[in-house]
Amino acid sequence: MSDLIVLIIYCAILGSGVGFLAGLLGIGGGLVIVPILSMILLHFNALPPEQVVVVAIATSLASILFTSTSSAIAHHKNGNVPWDIAPWVMAGVAFGALISGFMAALLPEHVVRLVFAVSVVLIALKMIFSGKNDSAIARPLPNKGLLSVYTTITGGLSAMIGIGGGAVLVPLLTFFSVDMKKAIGCASASGIVIALFGSMGYISSGSQLFSLKEGFAGFVYLPALLGIVCTSWFTAPLGAKATHYLPVSTIKKIFAGLLIIMAINMFTR
Repeated sequence: MSDLIVLIIYCAILGSGVGFLAGLLGIGGGLVIVPILSMILLHFNALPPEQVVVVAIATSLASILFTSTSSAIAHHKNGNVPWDIAPWVMAGVAFGALISGFMAALLPEHVVRLVFAVSVVLIALKMIFSGKNDSAIARPLPNKGLLSVYTTITGGLSAMIGIGGGAVLVPLLTFFSVDMKKAIGCASASGIVIALFGSMGYISSGSQLFSLKEGFAGFVYLPALLGIVCTSWFTAPLGAKATHYLPVSTIKKIFAGLLIIMAINMFTR
């Protein structure tokens, strides 16, 4: 069996877990994909080590386009996408992701890695140390223009580190008293535009370094993308269905636990 086929199989296994988590938590899966896909690419010597992280982030974003679409459809069917605010959130994250996709591809590899690690740690700390009474404090949503400004920042950060945005958007929306399940549904829908516009930046900026003949669309590694998407598309609705039935407190614990694991992984590599 060729190394390429084994790589695709590894990515398919990764995609099955990522899809479920994307549907369950609205995170798109990038927090899991980027570190694990980086290890897979290094193991198979698929490209120079100094370009592994950027390629993993770009491929993660491309896969999130499919995974978030599947997840968002399932959340919409369950009535968990708040369409009164979702268009404003999506407009903000689209603009931020488009700019960030170009910027991150131009940054040194160690800077991108540092941004990813620090971002994950900060998100994890927020989830761990947020007070138990936070949910009891009613905070009205800002006006829709200001909400778009906030989500432009979250979209830019999400695209830079290769995640669908849920890890940033869910805490932001729940801070403003949006129901946890609605926040996850909105994050799933927003993950589509983050992935689309972020991927456009990575494909454009990487087109001078990699070619389609080598299996790349810009910085997106197509064999890995195929492996992830072929399973994540089908497991995302299962995660979304679980969200519909699991208690909010359980979802929060899973969310925080995942972030802690990813933070430890990034600092011990």
